[in-house]
Amino acid sequence: MNSEELKNRFKLFAINIALLIRDLPKNIINIPYPNQLIRASSSPGTNYRAACRAKSGADFINKLKIVEEELDESGYFLELLLYFNPGFESRINELIKEGNELLAIIVASLKTSRENQNRK
Repeated sequence: MNSEELKNRFKLFAINIALLIRDLPKNIINIPYPNQLIRASSSPGTNYRAACRAKSGADFINKLKIVEEELDESGYFLELLLYFNPGFESRINELIKEGNELLAIIVASLKTSRENQNRK
């Protein structure tokens, strides 16, 4: 997968989460968690784009670490929403799956980048 394809996956991840949140019932639970999730799920795409323009290997790694953290946070809030919105199980599980796949890609990229940094 090239960087443009990955950028598109991050964008679709954020869009699909926003569409889910739009459809959730309005109640006291579905206010704070979705607000956090919107921020967390849109951050990986912006930080990955920044990583693609990194000024050094260390800068690239630091930006990817932010992507990793935000994807993990997105997964956490998706799990909370799943608990409180069982009627949305299939949609939320699909988003959790995509978030985990993106996270695996970033973790592998971080591992490779760190190995390359250590060789220098």
